[in-house]
Amino acid sequence: MQRYFIQEPLVDEMAVISGDDAKHIQKVMRMQEGQSIIIVSEGKAYEATIERFEGQDVRVRKSSDALRSNELPIQVTICCGLPKGEKLDLITQKATELGMHELVLFEAERSIVKWDAQKGSKKQQRLQKIAKEAAEQSHRNVVPTIQDIVTFKQLLQMTEKYDVCFVADEEDAKLEKRTRFAETLSRKNGQQSICVVFGPEGGLSRTEIQALMDRGFQSISLGPRILRAETAPLYVLSAISYEFE
Repeated sequence: MQRYFIQEPLVDEMAVISGDDAKHIQKVMRMQEGQSIIIVSEGKAYEATIERFEGQDVRVRKSSDALRSNELPIQVTICCGLPKGEKLDLITQKATELGMHELVLFEAERSIVKWDAQKGSKKQQRLQKIAKEAAEQSHRNVVPTIQDIVTFKQLLQMTEKYDVCFVADEEDAKLEKRTRFAETLSRKNGQQSICVVFGPEGGLSRTEIQALMDRGFQSISLGPRILRAETAPLYVLSAISYEFE
């Protein structure tokens, strides 16, 4: 059953779907009045019936109690040093499917890509759209927030709001004795939010790693192999899902 996010709260169990979603219902899915869909409003999903078409808009009525939530029981923020090419699209899409709550982008010392401030808003909007579509596809109740790009200094200041903060350090993967990430997670039961920082293709510099450690970050190893910038966040989310779900 198709899923659509409603921007406004339900009024008398009714909602209006407009814009691209309404076009998708009418032109792509070719739905008719009386057919059922799933709507998500204020973090809760419901079955709904298409009442009528009002020009380009679609009016629907809630027809069930709240459905079971598929959200991770812990909020995970992924912080990525700007990677090259279309890797951000991949990270956004797949991390959303795996339960990411928020994506924060930052300029690392070794980031090859430089964020164009004039085009940054459009890029952010595109990534937010990718997250919305991935959230619909994976039957989530929340669309991850794609934050505007921040400096590394701003990233350090932001992390105070999280219960636990990790930084993926490839140097840890080279150690003969490593702390298994699963063991680290098992000691974090009861926490409500986790922040994990990843570097770009060249990794984080030792200066950046030390600055994060000075702010209370815990260094983690993601196994003996060095993972790509777009693979590491997905590894972490999979491990968190396995531990907490």
